[in-house]
Amino acid sequence: MSLGLLLAGYLWGGIGPEDQALAARFTPPAGYHRVAVAPSSFGAWLRGVPLKHGRPAVQLFDGRLKSNQSIHLAVVDIDVGTQDLQQCADAVMRLRGEYLYSAGRTEDVAFHFTSGDLARFDDWAAGQRPRVSGSRVSWSRTGARDGSYRSFRRFMETVFRYAGSKSLEKELAPVSVTDVRPGDVFVQGGFPGHAVLVMDVAERLHGGRVFMLAQSYMPAQEIHILKNPANGDAWFLIQPGERLETPEWSFPPDSLRRFP
Repeated sequence: MSLGLLLAGYLWGGIGPEDQALAARFTPPAGYHRVAVAPSSFGAWLRGVPLKHGRPAVQLFDGRLKSNQSIHLAVVDIDVGTQDLQQCADAVMRLRGEYLYSAGRTEDVAFHFTSGDLARFDDWAAGQRPRVSGSRVSWSRTGARDGSYRSFRRFMETVFRYAGSKSLEKELAPVSVTDVRPGDVFVQGGFPGHAVLVMDVAERLHGGRVFMLAQSYMPAQEIHILKNPANGDAWFLIQPGERLETPEWSFPPDSLRRFP
């Protein structure tokens, strides 16, 4: 699969050369090969996500630096916005939304608010806007029709305000870590909770998979590729029944989820 074809789908700008794509920067460990994914899948799209050159510091939404700069190996070349919105689960939804929008699948750009209400971009593009009062959400046509990328970004910021790890955990389907795939999510819903996105997966010929993770955190910060605290590289390995230990969160067993 050509990484050049993958890079063509990223709309937010800041796209570097092919050698800055995630799959070009990080190779699987010795004895492993990348699992097969469909060319148009979320997993294939994630493998082509552009990274910033080198290992820059992770910046917060307001330009300050993340206090802990020892936990990442790379920074995804995507903006974090100027408000404290794009945190952990929001970063997962941002990348999922960007993939669907770039693929022309706007009808699938939809996420649940913590209230349980479903927010659909196609409704937003038709001018529908939410009115939130406590846990009650109502929609009315108070905006102009606009399906542009700028409108999509405003929609996603609204999702960030009213969705989070709790709602993301509920809307995704549980899967076994033995079948982990690119695009899956480790998520623990709560206030606070946390979520990390599986960016890539590799496997051995006779079984066993390792995976790469990306996260944002609190306060909102650039999405970064996590360093495995056990060995210092980009690949993680767990078995069924084990906790996933990431640099800033310990996920209980059975925390892996998948988008429909």
